[in-house]
Amino acid sequence: MTQMLDDLVRLLALEKIEENLFRGASQDLGFRQLFGGQVFGQSLSAATQTVDPDRHVHSAHGYFLRPGDATFPIVYHVDPVRDGGSFTTRRVQAVQKGKPIFTLICSFQGEEEGYQHQTTMPDVPGPDDLLNETELTRKYQHMIPEAVREKVLVDKPIEIRPVGLFNPFNPKPSDPVRYMWFRADGKLPDDPQLHRYLLAYASDFHLLGTAMLPHGISNWAGDMQVASLDHALWYHNPLRMNEWLLYAMESPVASGARGLSRGQIFNQDGVLVASVTQESLMRKVSPKQ
Repeated sequence: MTQMLDDLVRLLALEKIEENLFRGASQDLGFRQLFGGQVFGQSLSAATQTVDPDRHVHSAHGYFLRPGDATFPIVYHVDPVRDGGSFTTRRVQAVQKGKPIFTLICSFQGEEEGYQHQTTMPDVPGPDDLLNETELTRKYQHMIPEAVREKVLVDKPIEIRPVGLFNPFNPKPSDPVRYMWFRADGKLPDDPQLHRYLLAYASDFHLLGTAMLPHGISNWAGDMQVASLDHALWYHNPLRMNEWLLYAMESPVASGARGLSRGQIFNQDGVLVASVTQESLMRKVSPKQ
């Protein structure tokens, strides 16, 4: 494992304070506001640690209530709502500075056979000949604010290789469709729960940006207020985060200063491993001085 990936794995592991009570550190990505994928992944980690290991999460639905602060830890309260014959339900509340910043409800199920079908994986170029996001961003490093440049340009624990070029500092209107390959940058323990936490973390990347594509805007613009409002994730099949996964994203609608984005995540064999939906705030404001 690379050091950055090892740090991310530890970030998602959490410290158990008391029964159904956990504490997690925060990750500074260069912005004071907390990355939504972190609190989503940590909330799922907290819930999973209270569930029989033979049951795995199959759906998780969260609401972002307040902006999180990347300079403070987070406390996670797990409510063991139900332990049924087939399904287990957990509710998690993430608290920072005495106030809830995120709430999650998730459901777990044991292995079970049933009917199967799925949509077809999009036909896009594979990851081998694509540049990763950090390499592409370095082309625009002179346009990145100096206060965050160092953190933005380092290699990341989740390597992302976009399909197609996009300049976030000079965006042009385009169809609200985006594809990217991603994987953990290094070896991982053979723990299926960990791979699910990491997917939850990574699933928050670029959904909001996909809803911005038709309007020729990006979250780097000084006149945009953006934030994830809610996030839903369904797990369909086993996955490995240290193998390439294709994230196929689209945004069917934007209205009321909100954009809706959907994503499908496939492995390289074309198996649909997860689906994602997110609504985000996309509000034009007065430019920052």
